[in-house]
Amino acid sequence: MAAIQIAPDIFWVGAIDWSIRNFHGYSTDRGTTYNAYLIVDEKVVLIDTVKASLFDEFWSNLSTVVDPHRIDIVISNHTEMDHSGSLPRLMDIIGRDIPIYCSRMGKKNLTLHFGGGYNFIPVNEGDVLEVGRRKLTFLETRMLHWPDSMFTYLPQERILFSSDAFGQHYATVARFDSEVRREDLFFETKKYFANILLPYATLVLKLLEKVKKRGLEFEMICPDHGIVWKQSIDDLLRSYTTWAQQEGQKKAVVVYDTMWHSTEIMAHAITDAISERGIEVFPMRLKVCHRSDVVCEVLDSTAVVVGSPTLNNGLFPEVAQFLTYLKGLRPRNKVGGGFGSYGWSGEAPSLIEQELKLMGIDIVVPHLRLQYVPDREGLAICKSFGEDMAKAILDKWRQRAQ
Repeated sequence: MAAIQIAPDIFWVGAIDWSIRNFHGYSTDRGTTYNAYLIVDEKVVLIDTVKASLFDEFWSNLSTVVDPHRIDIVISNHTEMDHSGSLPRLMDIIGRDIPIYCSRMGKKNLTLHFGGGYNFIPVNEGDVLEVGRRKLTFLETRMLHWPDSMFTYLPQERILFSSDAFGQHYATVARFDSEVRREDLFFETKKYFANILLPYATLVLKLLEKVKKRGLEFEMICPDHGIVWKQSIDDLLRSYTTWAQQEGQKKAVVVYDTMWHSTEIMAHAITDAISERGIEVFPMRLKVCHRSDVVCEVLDSTAVVVGSPTLNNGLFPEVAQFLTYLKGLRPRNKVGGGFGSYGWSGEAPSLIEQELKLMGIDIVVPHLRLQYVPDREGLAICKSFGEDMAKAILDKWRQRAQ
């Protein structure tokens, strides 16, 4: 695929990864893109590169715009290998003396990645780089989502090159938000936020506040993954604010796995009881629902209810894996509880409860365990558990509304 002009003298020159299906344990069912951008002014400026394995596609795209040897400046907004992997090979071809502008932590990271011998120039918040009729401004965005992360802003065209913020893992020949289905786009954007940026939600809110105070306006937002935002920028910023605030909807996720379907029977009874109180609820079995899709639903839920059978005095492996993954994402402002069926020891529900507490999730219903297959009495207990959980969700919802 050739380069695409996204604005006068500004081009997308990245690469598309159609076949990737896992990114750091996150399911990428639609693949992804590694976006790089070229600004052709008195100086030719390249912003970011691509994953090393896609260098040839990247080089070909560059070459459809200019001879890559004409590149005067390289900017590294983020040093993670999916954006910096092609940097050494590029610099070996066009010249190691060409300046590479990056954050101070970026210089350290790039040196650790690739060694010395490069012309790294660290920049600070608010520094300005003149490249002809245009001036580029740098914004520090530490921990969104690496310590080195920064944005590059082009005030003349009001274009933000936003590194890993505002992106999605979404492989498509389309380059703009207006060219893809809105539902698909916002789902993938939400999933990306939930699985990549959720631990840094407080920093996202500070960034959005900083943008507001500085009066920055955006005609275009160009992330390092997925499509370029142009038509739906206001909706995007509102969504990011909502997700980062983590206030949750009137919604619950019942996530579980099961050995002989007893825990599944409990999960369905709990789900029905929550639903009967007018609450949106998603039962998600980990054997068939990837943890990154579960987290996408957890993002805007008020409750996360987790079920596991007891295996070898502990958690079922898929449930243990999910809880470890969720803990790293540090969800906030949620209620929850644990449940499960067991044969003779029954530790899993209490272990779930302990893990949820460690995450800061408020345990509003004591954990529930039933031996073997739930009978009529057991199903009534599950219904009572679900009703108590629903009451806690509604109470929390009313508190937020006040």
